[in-house]
Amino acid sequence: MASSSLASSSKRAFARRSPAFTKFLLASRPASTKPDDVGLYVPGGPVYKGTVNDPTTFPTPSRTHGSHHWSFERLLSAALIPLTGAAFATSPSVHPVLDGILGMSLVVHSHMGFDSMVVDYLHPRKFPVLGPTATWTLRSATVTALIGIYQFNTNDIGLTELISKVWSA
Repeated sequence: MASSSLASSSKRAFARRSPAFTKFLLASRPASTKPDDVGLYVPGGPVYKGTVNDPTTFPTPSRTHGSHHWSFERLLSAALIPLTGAAFATSPSVHPVLDGILGMSLVVHSHMGFDSMVVDYLHPRKFPVLGPTATWTLRSATVTALIGIYQFNTNDIGLTELISKVWSA
């Protein structure tokens, strides 16, 4: 106890003489020392909530994020193989519904893949601004692509006819 009071009094005495040391002390001290403020921002460190003895919080269970989600991704990936073959084996002008289903399936398949990357690498806890921004950018790009595919299939030649023309050019 006596040594800590001696050390703090010597720091104060030295700080009166050295403004650089005062800046160092202000920068190196914790943001808050009150027990109520545990979990506040510490300069140069991550944002902590709670103490090290608090249990880890787990997300609430959801049917859309789990085995059903994984099964739907695998089913869509497997369904794209015969769907692609059927779209190119038949004439797109005769079967425009098949052309629309192929376009929508490709966009949804791409969205799920990119969404998995965003969730894995840009988690909102680590990237509080970039994570949600990337998620909403992906969602808006997916909606824009779906609208574009719909417009292209209804007002123009269609997706499979375009690929056929590009392939034979």
